[in-house]
Amino acid sequence: MLFEHNPNVIVYRDVNSLSHAAAELFTQIANRALRERQRLLVALSGGSTPKRLFQLLSRLPYAQSLAWEQIHFFWCDERLVPPDHPESNFGQTFEWLFSQVKIPGENLHRIRGEVAPAQAAEEYRKSLESFSEGDLKWPRFDLAFLGLGADGHTASLFPGAINPEETSSPVMAVTANYQGRPAGRVTLTPLALNNASNLIFMVSGKDKAHAVSETLNGSTNLEKWPAQRIQPADGKLLWMLDADAASR
Repeated sequence: MLFEHNPNVIVYRDVNSLSHAAAELFTQIANRALRERQRLLVALSGGSTPKRLFQLLSRLPYAQSLAWEQIHFFWCDERLVPPDHPESNFGQTFEWLFSQVKIPGENLHRIRGEVAPAQAAEEYRKSLESFSEGDLKWPRFDLAFLGLGADGHTASLFPGAINPEETSSPVMAVTANYQGRPAGRVTLTPLALNNASNLIFMVSGKDKAHAVSETLNGSTNLEKWPAQRIQPADGKLLWMLDADAASR
């Protein structure tokens, strides 16, 4: 760790040290939840930054110390591609982590990117509802990992007019045009994400520095900087940045 300039932001020397810290934090949150409720609900994100975290969790000591049979994994968003497609968030995580540990297949609650957008969103909504507690129709994740795009997007919440579904449904289908690649996606909305007990942004790279600065320190503009919509009501929000991402 290099420094902590407010209680919600920690800056690390590089993505490797950031990932090691995230693995330790994952373990702490997991062990506490498993002691208290015998179950852990986690929402994951894709992209290059969490790759090292997933690789660490797939190896000793984590691979054998974590109670994988009691951990349920969900995804913050997914591209509408088959699970074996190179751009599938589930496929990447399966390659880097789940193929290496003893976790029941029924504990992996993926978004079915190989079906039509509306069907994928509806199926995922039902899956979320089956883990709901209390009055809500979606679960309270113990932990959700999020990333940040150079344009300020997180999950598949992109700059532009806010879709009304963000305030009425925990999941929605969207069409994104990111880095010149138009694609259909399904994403969790702030309704579900802001209900999490722990939300962790993992961000690395100088190309993210401007978005990090504007999201954290700029004026509030929820349409331009979608990550500003992530404000948990009574959970903990932590930004874990490498030095490049924090450079501005």
